[in-house]
Amino acid sequence: MTPKLKARTALDEMGDDGSFKRRDSAWRNWVRSEEGAKFQPEEKRYHLYVAYACPWAHRALITRALKGLEDVISVTVVMPVWQRTRIEDPDDRHCGWMFADKGGEPIQNTAGLGGPFPTAYPENEPDAHLGAKSVRDIYEKVGDTEGKYTVPILYDKKLKTIVSNESSEIIRMMNSEFNIFAAHPELDLEPEDLKPEMEKVDKWIYPNINNGVYRCGFCQTQIAYDRAIDDLTASFDRLEEILSIRRFIAGNRFTLSDIRLFVTLLRFDEVYAIYFKCNARSVANSPALLNYCREVYNMPGVKETVNMRQIKEHYYCSHPDYNRWSIVPRGPDFEKLLQEPHNRDRLKKRRASDTNIVSDQAGYSP
Repeated sequence: MTPKLKARTALDEMGDDGSFKRRDSAWRNWVRSEEGAKFQPEEKRYHLYVAYACPWAHRALITRALKGLEDVISVTVVMPVWQRTRIEDPDDRHCGWMFADKGGEPIQNTAGLGGPFPTAYPENEPDAHLGAKSVRDIYEKVGDTEGKYTVPILYDKKLKTIVSNESSEIIRMMNSEFNIFAAHPELDLEPEDLKPEMEKVDKWIYPNINNGVYRCGFCQTQIAYDRAIDDLTASFDRLEEILSIRRFIAGNRFTLSDIRLFVTLLRFDEVYAIYFKCNARSVANSPALLNYCREVYNMPGVKETVNMRQIKEHYYCSHPDYNRWSIVPRGPDFEKLLQEPHNRDRLKKRRASDTNIVSDQAGYSP
């Protein structure tokens, strides 16, 4: 008899030393325009399942908006507050992303506390393709064997399967493989001449910033926390230094690396500084980072992908072990700060010699 697959979440991914150890995504297929490819780029063939709350899914929403793929790749946004996905099974304690239930009764958190939370918002929809009630349902319908039910999902409506659930690869596909259909095919978010620098910055930003906030928030020992917060703080300061002389993180053009960075910085002051104990630094008190975030936020299409209410509601209300009563802090209204003008264009006037000085100090090449 085949053993029953144990459903899990990121909260289950712990090392023996109490540190958070995120596992790699399991679905790693690619949409390619080459002849014979299983997943060919086609208009309206693919669908994104995302959450406004999730930074990894937010990467995909921003890339879709910037490339002008809204009429090419459809999207469904799940609800922010995790719920039990198999409520009928008392032995199955998995909690995860749910689709909107427009006729549902208000809910509480998975400990039966807090709230009440609505089962639908105007911007969240039921699943129109598989009739799924939860993201878990999507994975189980396509025969998933991993048991971790994450967003984003790039779903193939034609073959009725998941193409990918790895956000860093989904955004690369959207950048390059759908240009024949895109409203902005001229926008290249992964230019060849910047790829080496993008790889350099991604290599340390992911473990220390993107995943670094989770390493701080989900760890279970003081030693693991101290190690994680030291890594995060050093990298945060490095970002502030680099972005004081660079317009964007990999150079003078906006790239996928900026999208990967922005989604974490956006959530930092409202969520991570409080909930994940990352309060050694803040974006609001970092002039270069704040100004950088203002520029990205005000790019056409980006602010429309930001839903701070759902971001905060997810984090503060989905993990009762961390916030038993699901009280959502009022916060500093960080999004209001982003609505102010930036002056990042002044960095175009910086001399190359100025860039070299600071970049060398940061272990960088400009």
